[in-house]
Amino acid sequence: MSPTRTATKPPPDRAGRRGAGNRRIALICVAVFAVMTGAAFAAVPLYRAFCQSTGFSGAVPRAEQKPGVVLNQRLTIRFDTNVRDLPWVFKPEQTHQSVRIGDTGLAFFTVTNTSDHPITGRAAYNVTPLQAGAYFRKLQCFCFNDQTIAAHTTARFPVVYFVMPGFAADPDTKAFTDVTLSYTFYPVPKTPGAKS
Repeated sequence: MSPTRTATKPPPDRAGRRGAGNRRIALICVAVFAVMTGAAFAAVPLYRAFCQSTGFSGAVPRAEQKPGVVLNQRLTIRFDTNVRDLPWVFKPEQTHQSVRIGDTGLAFFTVTNTSDHPITGRAAYNVTPLQAGAYFRKLQCFCFNDQTIAAHTTARFPVVYFVMPGFAADPDTKAFTDVTLSYTFYPVPKTPGAKS
């Protein structure tokens, strides 16, 4: 016959310390998870704000006034429009424009809400080639704010833009003759307690 073994319990103070340590580790894990989740949500708007203020990654900074110098050199500005997860039809009224570097251009875009209720969207934007983002500026743009379009309604939006004269002297951009301005409309998430 094999000897019978009896389970031994650790002393009460040791078991209590182990349980407190486990709870502490669990709380630390939950806190780290919450911080990481918050950082992930904050990273996108912070990165977008950084890009749009510096022109990094093809983002277009906002301008308060146009430059005082207009060059004879012309660029072809092409327009690209996209929609993500919205029942909208979004189009440029012109596919491209020819503008002198330093001079302002005016382009119009239309957005049609094909749904049966008003929807709010926001346009993200960038330019290609990416190097042009440091020189492309907008004075007026629907992309600066959220846009609410009523059901079965078409809205028309202007964009006033220019390319800074430094574009023509920069070794990374001076060879380019075309720049594409691209917009993508995304739905604006509803905030808790907001009325539909």
